[in-house]
Amino acid sequence: MPVDPFLQPLIANYPQVPEIIEDYPAYRAVSEAGVNALVAQVCEPGLDVRERRTVSLPVEGGMIDLIVYIPFEEGPYPAHLFLHGGGWVAGSVRQANIDITCRERCIGATCVVVSVDYRKAPEHKFPTGLNDCSAALTWLVDHAEALGIRPELITIGGQSAGANLAAALTLKVRDEGGPPLAYQILEVPALDLTGAHLRHDLGTGYALSSSDMQYSVRDYLNSPEDAASPYASPLLAPDLSGLPPALIVTAEYDILRDDGEAYAKRLEEAGVPVAYKTQPGQVHVSAALTKVTESARVWRDEVITALRRAHGLEG
Repeated sequence: MPVDPFLQPLIANYPQVPEIIEDYPAYRAVSEAGVNALVAQVCEPGLDVRERRTVSLPVEGGMIDLIVYIPFEEGPYPAHLFLHGGGWVAGSVRQANIDITCRERCIGATCVVVSVDYRKAPEHKFPTGLNDCSAALTWLVDHAEALGIRPELITIGGQSAGANLAAALTLKVRDEGGPPLAYQILEVPALDLTGAHLRHDLGTGYALSSSDMQYSVRDYLNSPEDAASPYASPLLAPDLSGLPPALIVTAEYDILRDDGEAYAKRLEEAGVPVAYKTQPGQVHVSAALTKVTESARVWRDEVITALRRAHGLEG
């Protein structure tokens, strides 16, 4: 179907990643302020939770913040580890749309949500962000009793670059014998950083551009050779067996669409239960527009329903 008519003026003026960024902290601050200014116009407000608190976690070479969301019901709870997008370069757990998403999942799926402020490139290149997410998962399991969570029922979700990290972390957990993950949700995922699956016919005029991907991957990886690592490009992993069941959601007009479709097929071939959905008429950023488009609300509800099923709350 055609691009949703509501999206056309938005994507016509969508900001692109600059080829050269001289001050990354300043770039992130401006980017986050721009997103936050837009959120009130296009996103439904976040839901109340019983508790929201920040935890500072020591990691190798530094510190990261986790934001923990607790539902109103009595535990023990499932837990959901959430990894935000931003091209591995920008985005944060404090960004308004990320906070809203975590609140929605906490309440909608009756689970503790832990949102990870992994360190960003290019100051912290691959695999630093992935290792930070792994440390967050270990922390979550180590603090299961204090958080009132069920350590055997931890799910993971990510959007865009966060979906890349989520998929990579499931591989890392399988390979290294880490804490088991019960389910994974990958939304508009970047899964092959060699660019072999990019839809360059959708690389201009649909929010996420070919140049955005080029510059973000350049900043994230130490060298182009890193893209061959399954922990950078999960789609290139020789074996996808033994991974948690998955929901993969792509947008029809997204340069990353074929990444998600190809990964879903490979998971299925490896015997991993997988549900795959392409959102018709949508672009890379459509999921956030819950205040102004029905399609975004449907997208959100499909994700939360999948989480509820993974948590045993729905048949």
